[in-house]
Amino acid sequence: MKKHFLFFIVFVSAISAVAQGKWELKKNENGIEVYTRKAAAGNLKELRVTCELDATKAQLINTLLDIPDYNDWVYSNKKSVILKTVSPQRIIYYTQSHLPWPIKDRDLVIELDINPTPEVLNIQAKSLPAYVPKANDFIRVPYSLATWKVTQANNNKLKVDYTFSVDPGGNIPAWIVNATMAIGPYNSFVKLREVLKKSGGKKSLQASAEGF
Repeated sequence: MKKHFLFFIVFVSAISAVAQGKWELKKNENGIEVYTRKAAAGNLKELRVTCELDATKAQLINTLLDIPDYNDWVYSNKKSVILKTVSPQRIIYYTQSHLPWPIKDRDLVIELDINPTPEVLNIQAKSLPAYVPKANDFIRVPYSLATWKVTQANNNKLKVDYTFSVDPGGNIPAWIVNATMAIGPYNSFVKLREVLKKSGGKKSLQASAEGF
């Protein structure tokens, strides 16, 4: 019985991997590689970014925790405010994204969870669509999940492996989302590099990331 169950798990995992498809390189500039692949369900694609950042783990943590300054580097970000600080490295925040006309702007609530270990800095940002009431001027994003796997590179830089999947809600055609999916993350990481280089992380938040 156990052998049959094990075979079933392996079989299902293999089917899921095939359904998702392989990562395909869509953009490779300035040391930032952007990949997409077909999601296991639905018509939308998943995204992956790999790059290196000239920063320490503490500086990256500080910048990610500085929610109000997301306008400085997050692509199409219109406004970001903290709703609740659960712990020094776990925050729930509200954000608005401006989209080109005639597409209606989106908003979403994100739970940001930063889990540093000596070897890997794991970061997860997942949507909480029902956390606050919907606003009339925005379409609430029903699903969003971003994960970061950050390790120390040999050249004293950070090696980042970032994955992202989203259902933007509303009636945006899937082909539009898929066609433009690589633009936002690429530009965000370009700006993130600039912010890290310019500020070196916010000193006001340094205490929350000491030791990482």
